[in-house]
Amino acid sequence: MKKVYLDNAATTFIHSEVIAEMTRVMHEDYGNPSSTHSFGRQAKSVLELARKSIAKAIQATSQEIVFTSGGTESNNWVLRSAVSNLKIERIISSKIEHHAVLHLLDALQDEFKIEIDYVNLLPNGEVDVTHLVTLLSDNKKTLVSLMHVNNEIGTVLDLALIGRICRQHLAYFHSDTVQSIGKTSFDLQELPVDFIVASAHKFHGPKGVGFVFIRKGLAIQPLLFGGEQEKGLRPGTESIHNIAGMAKALELSYEHLEANQKDIADLKSYTVTQFQQHFPDFKINGNPNGFYNIINIQLPFSEDKTTMILFHLDMKGIAVSRGSACQSGSIKPSHVLAEILSDDDLRKPSLRISLSHQNTTADIDYLIEVLKSL
Repeated sequence: MKKVYLDNAATTFIHSEVIAEMTRVMHEDYGNPSSTHSFGRQAKSVLELARKSIAKAIQATSQEIVFTSGGTESNNWVLRSAVSNLKIERIISSKIEHHAVLHLLDALQDEFKIEIDYVNLLPNGEVDVTHLVTLLSDNKKTLVSLMHVNNEIGTVLDLALIGRICRQHLAYFHSDTVQSIGKTSFDLQELPVDFIVASAHKFHGPKGVGFVFIRKGLAIQPLLFGGEQEKGLRPGTESIHNIAGMAKALELSYEHLEANQKDIADLKSYTVTQFQQHFPDFKINGNPNGFYNIINIQLPFSEDKTTMILFHLDMKGIAVSRGSACQSGSIKPSHVLAEILSDDDLRKPSLRISLSHQNTTADIDYLIEVLKSL
């Protein structure tokens, strides 16, 4: 059976060079980086070279990079510490954030009685910047948490603009950048953001490892307690092979960034053209000019096909999704689409197609062929 993977916003294949680097490290650099003997020193060297490589890729300093298990831990750490250590009184976010942020906001509100405000959204899912300015005008000690690229509809936040607004109002700015790290360039020397997060498996690295960027001068406390790893900020023996794999994956992503961006953007345009030709009544959920590798399509099918469409595609070897893979097994409507679609449109079948540089026009042709058979 033909296999077509169009769910790269959920996770990506691991690059062969990443696997080779991880295997080498597991064979050769298996010491504990906290040990003082030669095996430990060698592992520590691998760890710090990876940190420097990642920092260089996003124009940060190595002191600003802390390794974690991924985006969920990083988001939880930053927001919880902002409340308990930076003593913020309010968090401003949106209702289409990843659940790693939304569910945490509910927990922080219950635990600390902190104020939570949600910025209005435009019909295409983008943040209403005017409303954000209005919310910030009351001068409460605030952290703004808004994702860079929405994982379901691909809307893009202007980090530079939002960062400047936050600084003008003396607010901290955290952005979930899990969908954009490795897929677009970052210059954190210039970009006015205090915290960003990354997860390696979103840019062809291993699962279970990520990092958080913490702007120099911001003192936050650990989420976990134990050893002195990561300068005491993230205790626990570092997963050296995963960290080395992440650094290699990010290096390769930025080495080939321009070519990959063009190829994937061209394929997204081809996808839209094919849907226009074969399903002229289809709609794009969100901004049609959103991030170059994500497109969320509403199909002109009857409601009774909604629950079976993913199953049918899977039986034909095609991997797509209705929303975030983190809602594993869920048949509930996407919370993102629920915010921007009418009740009638929400009941119709929608697919998130997310592309990588390995996808081809033949993959899209096969998807269209199978959908037409429905």
